Amino acid sequence: MATMVGVGVLPVTSTSPFASNSRRRARSLFSIRASASASSSKELVLQDFTHRRALKIISGLTNFDKDKVASVVIAADKGGATHVDIACDKDLVELALSLTSIPICVSSVDPSSFLPAVEAGAQMVEIGNYDSFYDLGIQFSSDQILKLTRETRDILPYIALSVTVPHTLSLPDQVRLAEQLEQEGVDIIQTEGGKCSNPTKSGVLGLIEKASPTLAAAYSISRAVKIPVMCASGLSSVTAPMAITAGAAGVGIGSVVNKLNDVVAMIAEVTSISEALGLQARHPSQVKRTVKN
Repeated sequence: MATMVGVGVLPVTSTSPFASNSRRRARSLFSIRASASASSSKELVLQDFTHRRALKIISGLTNFDKDKVASVVIAADKGGATHVDIACDKDLVELALSLTSIPICVSSVDPSSFLPAVEAGAQMVEIGNYDSFYDLGIQFSSDQILKLTRETRDILPYIALSVTVPHTLSLPDQVRLAEQLEQEGVDIIQTEGGKCSNPTKSGVLGLIEKASPTLAAAYSISRAVKIPVMCASGLSSVTAPMAITAGAAGVGIGSVVNKLNDVVAMIAEVTSISEALGLQARHPSQVKRTVKN
């Protein structure tokens, strides 16, 4: 039973519309602040792409070995990379955060797996790194990629989002999918192609041959979209600069680093690629970690 304390005064046990409005304003303000914080964090994570100098070292979507992942993260940090990409796992994110302050990207094809990793501190998510699925005879259609993208954006509307365009699509279809992904609010388009290339030459010619599919995709897609393109798969210190010349805003390096068994050799390989891109003058830990998304 509400108690009245005077004419024109609301019952003390009732919820005042002014108090309700105040709470709504507070929630709205919190949402605005959270959005602004996320926007600021995303801008920081994407700044190397904006300046066309991003170098992401990839440990592999199915690589959950903590020692191996730690070696890749250390190599990325010490070698001058701007980002490191690891499997989508909360514990791996926490491990990576203890080893570096460069932005951490997590890769998966399961949108529901991203949230725990982002809550643990990942600042970027990647739908991609499909190589392990190709080995099983699994391919992804444009419609499947778009569905995964929309689901991810519904869960994480403010996170920096990268999506790989499958090399199994024809080049015109890759371009078309990239344009659709841009419309869906994707921040980075990643290319691939190393798995489908079987070089017939050795040495430098072989390295260029191996990189040609992903270079062709980067060239074509970068001219069709306004968002940055990351060229990945089959690249080396020889071909990484070619990717930037072709129109990419950054390069992704995986097997050439993570196939090595020694962290010193990994650091040397990342350093070689970093120097080829002219990144070595920039300290790898210069990017400061901001508020978690």
